[in-house]
Amino acid sequence: MNYKKIPNTSLNVSEICLGTMTWGEQNDEKEGHEQLDYALEEGVNFIDTAEMYAVPASPLTQGKTEEIIGTWFAQKKNRDQVILATKVAGPSRGFQHIREQLDFSAASLEHALNHSLKRLQTDYIDLYQLHWPERNVNIFGVRDYNYNVNEQWEDNIAAIIERLEIFVKQGKIKHIALSNETPFGLMRYMEEHRKGAMKMVSVQNAYSLLNRRDEIALTEVLHKENLGYLPYSPLAFGQLSGKYLHGATPENARVTLFPNYSRYHGKASFEATMKYNDLANKHGLSLTQMSLAFVRQQPFVTSTIIGATTMDQLSENIGSMNVILSEEILNEINDIHSQIPNPAP
Repeated sequence: MNYKKIPNTSLNVSEICLGTMTWGEQNDEKEGHEQLDYALEEGVNFIDTAEMYAVPASPLTQGKTEEIIGTWFAQKKNRDQVILATKVAGPSRGFQHIREQLDFSAASLEHALNHSLKRLQTDYIDLYQLHWPERNVNIFGVRDYNYNVNEQWEDNIAAIIERLEIFVKQGKIKHIALSNETPFGLMRYMEEHRKGAMKMVSVQNAYSLLNRRDEIALTEVLHKENLGYLPYSPLAFGQLSGKYLHGATPENARVTLFPNYSRYHGKASFEATMKYNDLANKHGLSLTQMSLAFVRQQPFVTSTIIGATTMDQLSENIGSMNVILSEEILNEINDIHSQIPNPAP
């Protein structure tokens, strides 16, 4: 396993981060613990979760993922071996079962953090992330910014950082970060940092062979502002494993179980996936490992968040660390990307 520092921190994280959002829904506690044990044995020291997990979001499973991680910490007594990231849910999106008021007010942040700490059975979070912005943005499969959106968003970025800094001073959080954020949002946080506020050290966004839109503008911000990048969904909800090709509906797969997760199942996504699958076969690679290796090799990527529901999947995903894509393969990937750019933003 290779490791990288999240910029502006002392956090030396594995280049593979273990995502956990299926635990408590598709995976039970025993399976979650098994994945954690295996990942740690393979050198993974970075775990990502969120207060809203498991997915799909439900009052019946909310917080279950953090609880599974918490019981593992309690059994193994190994909290000091893990760099732990979690997230506080932003407003709307139908998650009122989490808390009556979903925002980044002082009360909401305190409620979210303290409940996460309790479920995780720890007294600190290494990386605390805002799961999505309070303002309306074009994320979660929305391609274009809506100029006509009717919202009364007041810029409270400075206040949000100030509230989070209180928890840092209390020792409950080590570093603060963002998720599902745009170049505008990221730069607003950097503006406040220039005025003396604490720095957001990383951003966690969807990024894969089917969704490279962050390369258009966000990566420039990452580079110039020296920020970490933690891509999630590098396999595009399993689409880039190839398991949905040719009309397949694999049993117990996420999109089979939950058809609403159709973000990566448009016609262009299938066309691109088929081309990437043919390319992987040409070079004697699995589509899964080629897709993960591509993300890992990007110069702006700090750690790639993988997720699995079976141990075979987890083994293959972590094993992608041993795959190095040649310049020839990377050029052929970019040829396909130029033909079908960002089919699933």
